[in-house]
Amino acid sequence: MKKYITLLFLFTFSIYVNAQHGQQYSKSDVNEVKEGHYNINKFKQLKEELPTPNSYRTASGAPGHAYYQQKADYVIDVTLDDANQKIFGEATVTYHNNSPDPLDYLWLQLDQNIRNENAMSKRVKGGGPGVGYQPQKFVEEFMGKPFDGGFKIDYIKDENGNDIKYTVNETMMRLDLSQTLAANTKIVFKIKWWYNINNYMIARGRSGYEHFDKDGNNLYIIAQWFPRMAVYNDVEGWQNKQYLGRGEFTLVFGDYDVKITTPSDHVLEATGVLQNRKEVFSKTEMKRWKKAIKSFDKPVLIVTQKEAEQAEKSFSKKTKTWHFKAEKVRDFAFSSSRKFIYDAQAVKIGNKTVMAISLYPKEGNPLWEEYSTKTVVHTLESYSKRLFDYPYHKAVSINAKQQGMEYPMICWNYGRSRPDGTYAERTRTGMIGVIVHEVGHNWFPMIVNSDERQWGWMDEGLNTFTQLLAQEELEKNFPSRGYPKDVIGYMSGDQSKIAPIMSQHEAVFDSGKNAYHKPTAGLYMLREFIMGHELFDHAFKTYANRWKFKHPSTADFFRTMEDASGVDLDWFWRGWFFTTEVNDIAIKEVKQYVVTDKPTNRVKRMAKAYGMSVEQFPKMLYLVSKDGDDFKPEMLNKKDPANDFPILKDYIEKNFSVEERSTLKNSKYFYEIIFEKHGGLVMPILVDFKYADGTSESYNFPAEIWLLNDKEVTRVFPSDKEIVEIIIDAKLITADVDVSNNTWPKKETKTKFEEFKEKKK
Repeated sequence: MKKYITLLFLFTFSIYVNAQHGQQYSKSDVNEVKEGHYNINKFKQLKEELPTPNSYRTASGAPGHAYYQQKADYVIDVTLDDANQKIFGEATVTYHNNSPDPLDYLWLQLDQNIRNENAMSKRVKGGGPGVGYQPQKFVEEFMGKPFDGGFKIDYIKDENGNDIKYTVNETMMRLDLSQTLAANTKIVFKIKWWYNINNYMIARGRSGYEHFDKDGNNLYIIAQWFPRMAVYNDVEGWQNKQYLGRGEFTLVFGDYDVKITTPSDHVLEATGVLQNRKEVFSKTEMKRWKKAIKSFDKPVLIVTQKEAEQAEKSFSKKTKTWHFKAEKVRDFAFSSSRKFIYDAQAVKIGNKTVMAISLYPKEGNPLWEEYSTKTVVHTLESYSKRLFDYPYHKAVSINAKQQGMEYPMICWNYGRSRPDGTYAERTRTGMIGVIVHEVGHNWFPMIVNSDERQWGWMDEGLNTFTQLLAQEELEKNFPSRGYPKDVIGYMSGDQSKIAPIMSQHEAVFDSGKNAYHKPTAGLYMLREFIMGHELFDHAFKTYANRWKFKHPSTADFFRTMEDASGVDLDWFWRGWFFTTEVNDIAIKEVKQYVVTDKPTNRVKRMAKAYGMSVEQFPKMLYLVSKDGDDFKPEMLNKKDPANDFPILKDYIEKNFSVEERSTLKNSKYFYEIIFEKHGGLVMPILVDFKYADGTSESYNFPAEIWLLNDKEVTRVFPSDKEIVEIIIDAKLITADVDVSNNTWPKKETKTKFEEFKEKKK
């Protein structure tokens, strides 16, 4: 009976100690709970937030056995009218209904309609006067002569030449079919259209032209230039949300056969494989091109600056036609000008050669000739290594002022030198950064084809994160954006102006921080200390490969990252992506303990409560706070009070062999640290100890340390050396919004965060 009572006491005692020191639950805590509540634990699973898995999309995050996607093929003949800045086009579209659903109508996107005189995008935007207006923009805004933008549809006919009824609703167009399009069948129709090309330097946009007053030339970056099929899938049905300018493009994969007619003195690049290079290149350019496809160490100039400057003067009235074909792309874009310098370099990706190409006016030099194509090469190599091999035959970087925009195989990037050819370091790194970013978009979302209209972060955030890693490889201390410390100011700002990452892209207040930097910071934290490099890299690569050339949803990403790593991240997705809560972990209190075999007052009270004497339970060791009532000076070694506990030394010598003693850590110091959580986020606790001898040690406690207490947790640390300083998040990688409470002893000097807040005021 005595043995049974002793065991029962020890069991009860262990529960009590765990409650008091591990999780801090007490009777007073229980008494404070007056009413029941739903599960509000930060670690509950995302059952309510994520859609139910099905045969199209599995619980693992992979495409299901019934997954389908539509296909849209285009044969297009288009003319670029440089004299009048117009586009004229005709297209034959073959739409494949691979879904199990019969379709009575089709939806197409008319994104150029954002430039219509009374476009919805103009009516929903508020705000006061701008900083300033160019004269033409002032006339458009306030003098009743708006730009005549938007698609002008000449006709839409079926393959037999019969008119198809259509309805234009702002930036969307519905085709009403005369017969239902059955599952697993296709339809062919033809569209003829034209539109006025906007000067994007006056009316901002992702496409248009830049006019050069000095030489009278235009540089065209042409995108969203033809009526494009909208996406129909198992998640949204038809994606027919209006284009308002921020939420970008959700598109269908397909094959393209495109002929582009331009002035004969223009140089052009586009999505796809050029079919008639010998017809549109001069003999000299062909010779240089053949050299470039074998040049793996440096770019080869196809069109030199001298030749481009000469072409600027010609203004030929003759034309030539460029013919491109592309397979498995979601869009098609091109850029054309007689001002272009053109260089190219080969790069080995897997078992094939890819061409890295740059086109730029003389205004971009010497920056572009020195850095653009080399940056394209690095991006192709870095992303291919981290995700999957770049599948296309080329990647093109176009220099366009005040631009940064991506399309399959081609992108527009800013970065211009001063008139005297000099440039600031900030201009150089900004140009390199935007090239890495826009070329990187070939993976997200051009191939891993997420819904940009709904979820901007799925392409911008994932790409900015991969960009950050590529830039770390490119140059030491490259000024990348998106580290956790970079989002502290945003996250600790006015909550009425902050939206969760999981917000529709048009509904966020700060797109840069919300869709680019905060997702990047979150992924960086996952990789650096929540999952670790190996688990994260494998899961991230798995997601990219599962969903390349497909249409992933947000749930597919969240689920795949967990499925491929074996790490439960629901707590992280909920906090970082679904809320605007912040991380703020503090050191509440630090106590130093000594070891004794004398029962403490607390143990004596417990024994009395159970009707036992302390002599009845086995010999135990106790930790006693130096600041507590139980502490007595005789507990310490008088010769060296800070360094030795006689009772522990005696116990070890009596109970362990010489060999066993040699493997034991000589714990001479015992510290109790209470960590307090002021922010709503749960986050791992990263702790650094600095010792009296100048050495240091780091600990990483997983976020699950907060499982049973969302307010504070306590840890006891044994040490063979005296701790002189304790720091939480010493490397500033947990986005802790207030580091003034992260150290012990507390420093009186201003923290970086406090300095930031003062500057902000």
